[in-house]
Amino acid sequence: MGTLHAIVLAAGEGTRMKSERPKVLHEICGRAMIGYALDLVAMAGVKQPVVVTGLDADAVKAALPKDAKVVVQAKARGTGDAVLAARRALGSTGDVLIIYADAPLLRRGTIQRLVESHNKVDAACTLLTAHLADPGGYGRIVRNELGQVTGIVEDADANAAQRAIREVNVGPLVCKVPALLAALAAAKPSGATKELYLTEMVSHIAKQEGAKIHTARVEEVAEALGINTRADLSRAIQVIRQRIIDTHLHNGVTIEDPQTTYIEYGVSIGRDTVIHPCTVIHSGVSIGRNCSIGPFARLRGGVTVGEDVRLGNFVELVRTSIGPHVRMSHMSYLGDATVDESVNIGAGTITANYDGKDKYPTHIGKGAFIGSDTVLIAPVKVGSGAVTGAGCVVPRGQDVPPRTVVVGVPARALNGKPEPRPAAPVQPSASGRGASAAAKPTKRAKTARRAATRKAAARPARKPRTRSTIRRRVTRAGKRPAARRPRRALARAGRR
Repeated sequence: MGTLHAIVLAAGEGTRMKSERPKVLHEICGRAMIGYALDLVAMAGVKQPVVVTGLDADAVKAALPKDAKVVVQAKARGTGDAVLAARRALGSTGDVLIIYADAPLLRRGTIQRLVESHNKVDAACTLLTAHLADPGGYGRIVRNELGQVTGIVEDADANAAQRAIREVNVGPLVCKVPALLAALAAAKPSGATKELYLTEMVSHIAKQEGAKIHTARVEEVAEALGINTRADLSRAIQVIRQRIIDTHLHNGVTIEDPQTTYIEYGVSIGRDTVIHPCTVIHSGVSIGRNCSIGPFARLRGGVTVGEDVRLGNFVELVRTSIGPHVRMSHMSYLGDATVDESVNIGAGTITANYDGKDKYPTHIGKGAFIGSDTVLIAPVKVGSGAVTGAGCVVPRGQDVPPRTVVVGVPARALNGKPEPRPAAPVQPSASGRGASAAAKPTKRAKTARRAATRKAAARPARKPRTRSTIRRRVTRAGKRPAARRPRRALARAGRR
């Protein structure tokens, strides 16, 4: 086997997508469409593919790895013309794998079989084909009476007999570089569209003396789907979404309702974790073992979840690290936060991490208890073992020390014990024993104080005097009654 090169065709304008964005940059399960093609090339062992782009070359280039070579097709004149634009980036020996950036449903195993089959039979060119019940829109594989491939006819150029052929060209192919270069020199534009098709080069290779055209067939018909319209994009999303879910199920994850669960590309989930219905997990999320996520939870990019974590209904996280054994069961939002282990996040908790210009971090220490409806205005830290009361607002920069209870708006410290009352002024005792003796009550005084307290508690509440009652008493006595002296039970008990 010689050197394997690769060309990724990404210059299509995507007119039928009705979008100003390049077609190959439309996302499928959190990843640009072209990313799936680059995966296939890397799997085949090509480290530096040639990517042919169109007029939006800068936008496409920004989504490519740094080691990719970018070639611009100045004007959209067909797939054959795109390969012509990339020929200078190829050597004169070896083989070249040509794939389409708008065919994201191809499996890695399919491309691997295509390359291996090409090398095994030593073919000049090996095509990837599929048998479709409705082949409309696809190029047909034309064979002679011996079953040998003689060419590919595009749907627009096919006659009635050729349109009845159900074996179609999926697109990817592997070709010997010398045979490809020779075909490029002889190929001519299509009569119907005036474009130069890559399939036209295949017909020229088939006419070369001693050249052999081989085919490899896809295992799944869905792999043949190319993306030309929004409807095609929607179908591709459903296929890849189901593949992602099947992978997690195979790895020991429970997904209760796959039809309502959305998990994007590049998500890691540990064994024995349960994903409840209506949960959305975006790319770049890592979840540990034995967790419970959802229902109606949303985990956005940059989220890391430790083991044995419970994230319940209507919880949203973004750019947040959650330690093991954390409980966050209801209607809360954390952004740009770090939560240490064994923390409880009460319902309605949020981190106010955005001030309209910048985003700031929040840190919650080990074993902290965040009360319901707490607002943490970042940047702020909550120490280990600290507690925030329900409805508490912790202002930015006012960190909560470890093992401290804070309550209120704004948050203020509460040590958890009644504050001591100020001591009463000490008067010299009658016996002249001084302040220290008077400040220390006797056993008899303590007993009398307790008795007076019980008596006062048992006494029925006095009916409050109203203005009319006072007026009647004044009329009977002929003068305003003297105010009653307040009872001083405790004072009398202390003098006995």
